[in-house]
Amino acid sequence: MVRRLPGYRDYLPTLEAMRGFTDLRGPDTPDELWLLEHPPVFTLGQAGREEHLLDPGAIPVIKVDRGGQVTYHGPGQLVVYVLLDLRRAGLGVKRLVGLLEQAVIDLLATLDVTAERRADAPGVYVAGAKIASLGLRIRNGCSYHGLALNVNLDLGPFGRINPCGYPGLAVTRLLDLVPGVSIPEIEAGLVRLLAASLGMTATPRVV
Repeated sequence: MVRRLPGYRDYLPTLEAMRGFTDLRGPDTPDELWLLEHPPVFTLGQAGREEHLLDPGAIPVIKVDRGGQVTYHGPGQLVVYVLLDLRRAGLGVKRLVGLLEQAVIDLLATLDVTAERRADAPGVYVAGAKIASLGLRIRNGCSYHGLALNVNLDLGPFGRINPCGYPGLAVTRLLDLVPGVSIPEIEAGLVRLLAASLGMTATPRVV
C-alpha cells in the first residue's frame, strides 16, 4: 500500500508512527510506502557525531535510530519511508538499499539526468553531488525510514552541516537539472518504479 501524507509532517510524530506500525505488524501485515515532506529539520543517525553539525541555528536537531550520520529534511524534498517485511520479501538490507538507489537512478534517467551510486557512501549522485540520501532501520526483520530525494527544496541548510558526515560534500536538487520540475510529477514516477521493484500496488492513498 502507498500512502500520501499531505502537508508538511512533523518529524517526531512520523518517526513514532513508523515505529508503532513496525512493532504492531504481524506476518500478514501488508507492506507500505509513506510519501511526505517534512518542515525543516536536521536528523542525526545512530552513529552520528555532533562535530558534523556545524551551525544548525534555529533548525531543530533530532537524534534518530536510522543508520548514517547527519542530513537535512525540508519542504521540496520528497521523502519515501519504506515499511517492508524483509523476511517475507526475501531481501537483505544491502539488496533493499540497491533497489531504492536504482529506482531513483532509473527515475532520473527518464528525465535525461545521469545519476550513479557510490560504493563508499549510500545514496544517489549526479556529477559527484548528492541528490538522494538513504537511511534504514531494521527491527524484527522489518524496515522503516527510507530515502529522501531533493526535488526543489532550499539547499542552504546543507551548508550548516557536513552532509552525511562528509565535509565539503556537494549537494544538488532536481530543479537545477530539470527546470520547472515539481514534487507531484516526480512522486508519481518514483512510486511506479519502487512499487514494481518491491511488488506493491502503485496507486497512492491520501491519508
